[in-house]
Amino acid sequence: MVLKLYNTLGRKKQAFKPIKDKEVGMYTCGPTVYWFAHIGNMRTYIFGDILKRVLLYNGFKVKHVMNITDVGHLTSDAEEGEDKMIKALRREGKPITVEAVKEVAKFYTDAFVADLKRMNIILPDVICKATEHIHDMIEQIKRIEKNGYTYETGVGLIYDTSKFKNYAKLGNLNLEQLKAGARVEPDPGRRNPSDFALWLTNQPNQLMQWDSPWGRGFPGWHIECSAMSMKYLGESFDIHCGGEEHIPVHHTNEIAQSEAATGKKWVNYWLHARWLLFKGGKMAKSSGEILTVSELEKKGYSPMVYRYFTLTAHYRTQLDFTDENIEAAKNAHERLVNRIIGLRKENTSKGDVKEYKTKFLKFLNNDLDMPEALSLMWQMLKDETLGAKEKLELAYDFDKVFGLRLKEVHEEKAPESITKLVKEREEARKKKDFKKGDKLREEIRKLGWEVKDTEEGQRLSKKV
Repeated sequence: MVLKLYNTLGRKKQAFKPIKDKEVGMYTCGPTVYWFAHIGNMRTYIFGDILKRVLLYNGFKVKHVMNITDVGHLTSDAEEGEDKMIKALRREGKPITVEAVKEVAKFYTDAFVADLKRMNIILPDVICKATEHIHDMIEQIKRIEKNGYTYETGVGLIYDTSKFKNYAKLGNLNLEQLKAGARVEPDPGRRNPSDFALWLTNQPNQLMQWDSPWGRGFPGWHIECSAMSMKYLGESFDIHCGGEEHIPVHHTNEIAQSEAATGKKWVNYWLHARWLLFKGGKMAKSSGEILTVSELEKKGYSPMVYRYFTLTAHYRTQLDFTDENIEAAKNAHERLVNRIIGLRKENTSKGDVKEYKTKFLKFLNNDLDMPEALSLMWQMLKDETLGAKEKLELAYDFDKVFGLRLKEVHEEKAPESITKLVKEREEARKKKDFKKGDKLREEIRKLGWEVKDTEEGQRLSKKV
């Protein structure tokens, strides 16, 4: 069954065919490690994880590379303002030193990787840091300069986007509108509003700087992804993915500089996840309207509940984070956990799983249609023509893609004093004494446990 993916480059679904048979090179834009990742970021990383899992499910071998930006990402994509790493030092009251930058970068990198693990995201094969690949960036900039795509200003070495004929293609940009709406730039030597810095010089307040043919300075943000992806995946590779916000600037600039360096097509398939909406807008660190994984857990929603929540919408549609929607996901996830635990206690075997596996693969290969795949799992769990053994086999098989850790779910063992109250409540409900049942539920809650009524009976869980 052919895997079809929606390619932002061309804006249509295309049959996926890797450069090398059954081997896939995949690059994911990673974080700038100046603060904690928020759950909006996590939606994008879960999307990348689902993509990788679908490729693996289809029998492909995947080499996955992700960058860590620990220098050179200024507070504006137009190379304005201060480095985000220095911004972090000011926010946290740390000394403005190179060692402090390294300390902050390590802390937030470790926190990011920990969040990936909590979300059951398969870690990339290569996680590469910008500061460890400056030489690679300089060498690539040399190639771009040699091929005639650059000019110098008082800010540094600039990429001339007018020299690259397909510059507007990925973002479907109107360059005439960009010119008409051009603002006053801090770099008056820049020829076009879309031109961007490859190497910045004359920045005395920038802590981390390196010697280069263009003077002492530091790389522009965009060049790191081109240099590091090529180092580990080659000059042409299969898939580049990230959030939709990167399309018009970052990813557009990556293509321009990469293909200017090599003279050939860089990436064949571009996939982008849409935003997570929060309070009616995009969740963003710049606005302060964010929710981290840890904060989400404090509200009573586990990482697997959030992962389940992201599966309820297609990656190319915006997902609205509201109290009602996350609570609905929590309830659905709890029902799923209860069903898996219940099936393990049964010992029936009947029916054929082949049709369900075929349908599941069909949904996966239709541009990662997770809502349909999730709906199919619920349909399967309710199918009376299948036995418990077959249902568990399918659930575990589907979870290779969903990543909900279904094999790991288990009943929590409550103290005898709690289970006694649960039994009393069950007897009260059988007698339709709901007042007593509610009273017992509240007593159980005060003791640190929650009891919920499900299709499989009462479900007891430890309060988060």
